[in-house]
Amino acid sequence: MPPCDLLLLAGDLCPATNHSPPFQAAWLDGPFRRWLRGLPARKVIGIAGNHDFVFEERPGLVPDLPAPPPPALHPGTLEPAGPDDFAPLFPMDLIMQEVTSDRYVDIPGEVMDIYRLWRATPLHRARRLEQALGTPARIYYKYEGTSPAGSHKPNTAVPQAYYNAKAGIRRLTTETGAGQWGTALSFASAQYGIDCEIWQVRASYDQKPYRRAMMEAFGGTVHPSPSDVTEYGRKMLAADPTNPGSLGIAITEAVEVAAQDPDSRYALGSVLNHVLLHQTVIGEEALLQMAMAGDVPDVIIGCTGGGSNFAGLTFPFLREKLAGTMDPEIRAVEPASCPTLTKGTYAYDFGDTGGMTPLVKMHTLGHDFIPDPIHAGGLRYHGMAPLISHIYELGLITAESRLQRECFAAGVQFARTEGVVPGPEPTHALASTVDEALRCKETGEEKVILTALCGHGMLDMAAYDAYFAGELVDHEFSDELMAEALTRLPQLDL
Repeated sequence: MPPCDLLLLAGDLCPATNHSPPFQAAWLDGPFRRWLRGLPARKVIGIAGNHDFVFEERPGLVPDLPAPPPPALHPGTLEPAGPDDFAPLFPMDLIMQEVTSDRYVDIPGEVMDIYRLWRATPLHRARRLEQALGTPARIYYKYEGTSPAGSHKPNTAVPQAYYNAKAGIRRLTTETGAGQWGTALSFASAQYGIDCEIWQVRASYDQKPYRRAMMEAFGGTVHPSPSDVTEYGRKMLAADPTNPGSLGIAITEAVEVAAQDPDSRYALGSVLNHVLLHQTVIGEEALLQMAMAGDVPDVIIGCTGGGSNFAGLTFPFLREKLAGTMDPEIRAVEPASCPTLTKGTYAYDFGDTGGMTPLVKMHTLGHDFIPDPIHAGGLRYHGMAPLISHIYELGLITAESRLQRECFAAGVQFARTEGVVPGPEPTHALASTVDEALRCKETGEEKVILTALCGHGMLDMAAYDAYFAGELVDHEFSDELMAEALTRLPQLDL
């Protein structure tokens, strides 16, 4: 090859004979990088082919943990829940993923075909933000806003819709907060010819009318929650006609409808193991992309509500940390008005407000705790994913909470430097990222910071408008309301 100024490589960068993420990461950081250094070019740009980043297997975290997570319990018998106990809600393929301890789970080709509409998603170096902060830190962000729904949620919506269609299900019911999950499931259901019915938390239903319109554009039917469509919704409205709703209430309504119709099943956008498993495609791609960039993260920061985005980015890196190949701090950032990890109790609780779901051990504020109506509607959930709660208890991750005005300030700074308006949810991680970078400015440390920008905020401009007008309120968390809600936790003698 003659010497040149620029060499463009396009196609598959990894051997097609082995698609396992550890092998691909080792290949890119080892033989491939050494080969690149030997090329007679001043600059080399590599454009990866599809199979480099759209994985044919999903890695599970459970086999690598020092202790297994506590099992879910049947709400009636209080015995560990088996696959048959989940059958009224989920198809068997998803149930087996929920309880599996396998290290890798195959991704069906029919799912991969739809993933290729937007995956792999880009990993960006936030150089202009670094310059604005004057920090020696190197900031990377994994951007999931390129999906059809504008967030990370289709990563699990597509396989959930696929497995339900495969099982002959004709309708999916679900909840949504800010609307990203409802949008994603509406899109995914349309790909497989299933109906989709959504209960959106009333506070977000009123705040984000265009998100509702997007769900309807994809074919979804949307109700505000609490609604007059379900018995539980009518009960909640009778008690308080101005109820702003919560994800827990919306879940109860969706489960109530699904449980009464043999042709319907329920789909959940966060919290459960199979949802977190589907989302790890984010972190698996990021592992390879960081290897291509020649950096290893010192700090990984993600926002947390139910935990799907956080788990999706961090679980593959946690696996590598447990294997001893890297040692990043992994930090969860949650809203101060709904601080499940930092203030909640680690106990068995219902996943919904009405007590219709299995009991799971998680950090909880109490299943009937209703958070204040902040604009980060996707983070307004009373509990944390059981698997994330478990690794927090094991000391494998850290957690902090943030007020929404400081989060929006970070979101505006990011938009003005990087050109992407972030959704309200990832601004929590951005606020923590900015503070970490400023600490590096004080200490001179050249830390590598990786964060997840889980979605854009193009349908959240009313929230930014309220911030610019000075109308955004930092809701104070009520310890008294949480204490009252915790008195109604299920009483178990375990």
